[in-house]
Amino acid sequence: MITEHISLKHLNSFGIDASAKYFASFTDKSSLENSLQEASVRSQTMALHPLILGGGSNILFTRDVDGLVLKNEICGIEKIGEDDDHVFVKAGAGENWHRFVMHCIEQGYAGVENLALIPGSVGASPMQNIGAYGVEIKDVFHSLEAYHIADKKWVTFNRPDCAFGYRESVFKNKFKQQFIIGSVTYQLNKKPVFNTSYGAITQELEAMQVTELSISAIAQSVMRIRSSKLPDPAVIGNAGSFFKNPEVELAVFDNLKAQYPQLVGYRLDNGRVKLAAGWLIEHCGPRQGISWKGYRVGDAGCHAKQALVLVNYGQATGSEILALSEAIIQSVWQNFSVTLEREVNIV
Repeated sequence: MITEHISLKHLNSFGIDASAKYFASFTDKSSLENSLQEASVRSQTMALHPLILGGGSNILFTRDVDGLVLKNEICGIEKIGEDDDHVFVKAGAGENWHRFVMHCIEQGYAGVENLALIPGSVGASPMQNIGAYGVEIKDVFHSLEAYHIADKKWVTFNRPDCAFGYRESVFKNKFKQQFIIGSVTYQLNKKPVFNTSYGAITQELEAMQVTELSISAIAQSVMRIRSSKLPDPAVIGNAGSFFKNPEVELAVFDNLKAQYPQLVGYRLDNGRVKLAAGWLIEHCGPRQGISWKGYRVGDAGCHAKQALVLVNYGQATGSEILALSEAIIQSVWQNFSVTLEREVNIV
């Protein structure tokens, strides 16, 4: 059932006090289709262009939504098949991502342990191709089911169909706002292949005095790292990493490295270099001698422990946080001639 004039403050991790003119939640395929049908009676345009909310952890509201917001609450996790090396696990798109990861670890399903404690929902995982500590969703993705809003039918997408890139998929560009993801199926490993390529994980495992690697130990190390660096959205409003780590040509990296020997970069298989956006942000600022890291304007700020994270200390508006992000983007360009892109979706 569609309700009117609903606050979205508690449905987005920034805690921005925006509202939806029309709002409904859905818990299965039929309730989604019924909500869209009800919306079409009111306005065909509204029904064709809903805003879909999952965990609300990768969105910044800069205004009220003068249309329909649909909250995805399709939950459930089930093993639907296996072969000699893999298990295939299907999860509702409204399922909490971290809960899904912990379920897999409890069952001994390997592949998502490096992605523990990432905020948000299962449905956002393929849309964003979420990733952390050397692992991305494309590495474990099998397929998904999504509802085509205009054609009113369910469509299955396999891995090639999704055109995964760095924090990108077909759902963020070519098919943006055309589909609503209902469920995602992951291809997980029976025998774990441990990824400890990021030094922070190795150091944390040593601090934990882990003598035998396991998917549980890796997940615990990732959770400890994230908890030490990233603010809890329940305490300080944020959406995790606000910016993508930019990729540059090797020659550009070499030139920057000559000027800034401490610059952090990672060689990619395509020959380019991924720069640490947090380092770039930390090493410039609003004025000489002042870093963006820990900087605050009113209640909008850049987190003191992780410069990639923009925060709402209480009463910041989405527009104020967006303005801060724009100032940071311009500052990084002026200092390093590198363009930052936002990872968070702006509404």
